Amino acid sequence: MKQRKHRSGEILIFLLKILVAVFMFTPIVWILSGSFKTLGEFTSSTHIIPREFTLVNYRYIFERSNVWIYLRNTVLLMTLTTLGTLISSSFVAYPLARMDFKGKNIIFGIIIATLMVPEIALIIPKYIMFAEISWLDSLLPMIVPAFFTHPYNTFLFRQFFRTIPGELDEAAALDGCSKGQTFFLILAPLAKPIYATIGVLSMVSWWNELTQPVFYINSDRWRTLTMATMTTYMYTSGNAFIQNWPSIMAISTLMILPPMLLYMFGSSFFTEGIKTSGIKG
Repeated sequence: MKQRKHRSGEILIFLLKILVAVFMFTPIVWILSGSFKTLGEFTSSTHIIPREFTLVNYRYIFERSNVWIYLRNTVLLMTLTTLGTLISSSFVAYPLARMDFKGKNIIFGIIIATLMVPEIALIIPKYIMFAEISWLDSLLPMIVPAFFTHPYNTFLFRQFFRTIPGELDEAAALDGCSKGQTFFLILAPLAKPIYATIGVLSMVSWWNELTQPVFYINSDRWRTLTMATMTTYMYTSGNAFIQNWPSIMAISTLMILPPMLLYMFGSSFFTEGIKTSGIKG
């Protein structure tokens, strides 16, 4: 009797998982389907499967727009900001986690307190500052700040470093290693899971970022894919009133693929980093 109830519970949980999966993947299937429809069919039909498959939306993206420029800018932005936050956040977290000095907890508290300030609240002062130094219409206003640490990522790095036994630092010191050598030769290699976790989170975040590019970038030269989705592919050619939803679905389909691949190849590091970064307070 108990075995039958247990099996019924497992079947119920399995069916619930299928229902949740269908609910989560329905928008993705709808986007993929819409990318193969003509504008007329998209606006007049609600069928998931297109009546007549067409590649005109993808041809429009690759043949009639600067998609390769937008992709280059997005990859450049994503790569450099991720590199910056990994370097700066780990460098700041290391002394906060592994060294004893006066005011350490106060410094860490101030860093964490900045999380309470919404990023959008700083956008106007930052815009004025970057305008004064002629950095507007470039990727610099987004790349350079990434090299000056990120509060949440600093917190994750600190928590992870605190899980590593302190005896490793003592052994390294006895072998004549400096603090820098201890970090680069011992702690950083052991911190691969948290580096991968923060790297994936940062890359996906900047791949999808729209607010800051809209504020700082004006010309087509530095436009990102998210900006192009909102502007270049929003309307049909020569018409500012008819929204070209199939082309938006096509570029959205292409934008979905990199984050999915990132998670597929980095999922093991990702889950391990999230799990271990909160073990020790």
